[in-house]
Amino acid sequence: MSKTMRAVEITAPGGPDVLKLAERPIPKPRHGEVLIRLAHAGVNRPDALQRAGLYDPPPGASDLPGLEGAGEVVELGPGVTELKVGDEVCALLPGGGYADYVTTPAAHCLPIPEGLSLREAACLPETFFTVWSNVFMRGGLQAGERFLVHGGSSGIGTTAIQLARHFGTRVFATAGSPEKCAACETLGAERAINYREEDFVEILRAEGGASLILDMVGGSYIPRNIKALADDGRLVQIAFLQGPKVELNFVQIMTRRLTLTGSTLRPQSDAAKATIATELRKTVWPLLKAGQIAPVMDQTFPLEQASKAHARMESSAHIGKIVLDL
Repeated sequence: MSKTMRAVEITAPGGPDVLKLAERPIPKPRHGEVLIRLAHAGVNRPDALQRAGLYDPPPGASDLPGLEGAGEVVELGPGVTELKVGDEVCALLPGGGYADYVTTPAAHCLPIPEGLSLREAACLPETFFTVWSNVFMRGGLQAGERFLVHGGSSGIGTTAIQLARHFGTRVFATAGSPEKCAACETLGAERAINYREEDFVEILRAEGGASLILDMVGGSYIPRNIKALADDGRLVQIAFLQGPKVELNFVQIMTRRLTLTGSTLRPQSDAAKATIATELRKTVWPLLKAGQIAPVMDQTFPLEQASKAHARMESSAHIGKIVLDL
């Protein structure tokens, strides 16, 4: 095996054009880690935030972007017993996915669901870890509840719609075009709301309010989300495309017994991520194997065109996941 690999570096904080192909040493797996030869890597919003200088990698993580991928295990670090060389896996990554090789804790690897390609599997970890941990573990979504997800045509949105629908909830989603709204309803949303033409607050209030809202918009959406919640409702925040600062009257949170919470995945401990992986393998991976849910794919770009993949994502024209081929 060569000692070097192709990798996409962030040459300076900025737009998609700061992503450049470079040569890097192949990393060595540390205790509890594996080295994966990647076939595909998923492209996610946090990658763009990191590229723009707004989302630093956690201590010890690679400075390369890329939080998920799929490929073949080619080396085991000390202490790894649950995987072997030659296993095909998809994996949640601490960073470094825009490269031919990457290291990650073995406990953050999952098998390729039967019936899915490596390309499809590369798009599972970041999205499914995020949705499962925030909607079901943190948000406690239950059958019969009313669930609203913003950005319903995104990778997060398409995943959340399918999982929430499968587990018996009434699903509502916002999206920005008739085509995207139609995609949300095809995936299982009872009602897709075109946010350019309709008010999601009015629509949810007419249904009795949302039991749970998953939001990545923030900004002006935060007070509107609170208005759209039912009494005892929960708001789970996972990103802030419009910014994190807003003025709120907390009296309504007290009188209506609302819960405001949220999380980001990348800074969580290895043990916390391993717990999510265990739950996904037990509860969600059988659904993927059975074809009851599936990743929604948008476009694929070669590694050297990572800048075009980012431009595609930031145009918001995509439906589902964007992938890099390695």
